[in-house]
Amino acid sequence: MSDQPRHPSEHAHPGTGTYVAIGIILTIITLVEVGVFYVPAFQPVLVPVLLALSAIKFALVVMFYMHLKSDHKLFTLVLSVPLLLALGVALALMFLLGAVALE
Repeated sequence: MSDQPRHPSEHAHPGTGTYVAIGIILTIITLVEVGVFYVPAFQPVLVPVLLALSAIKFALVVMFYMHLKSDHKLFTLVLSVPLLLALGVALALMFLLGAVALE
């Protein structure tokens, strides 16, 4: 199968090399996450670091493996708006229930 679009409005999807590179990057990020968990010096910033690394992994998977990078921007909006709303609700509940301290 060719990477060339069949229709003028279609976009070419990334090739196999791109998917392999993204897979390697995701593996490296996962190894860093595991390493960060076991290094005692990272304990004070463990949660923010793991959340940031997970967000990067999420973005890579969504952009490349779910093809949002090459699809119509409406699909990105349909995914992003509910995700941001859910994140806002989760953070609000964490503050309300005392899971996050405002020190």
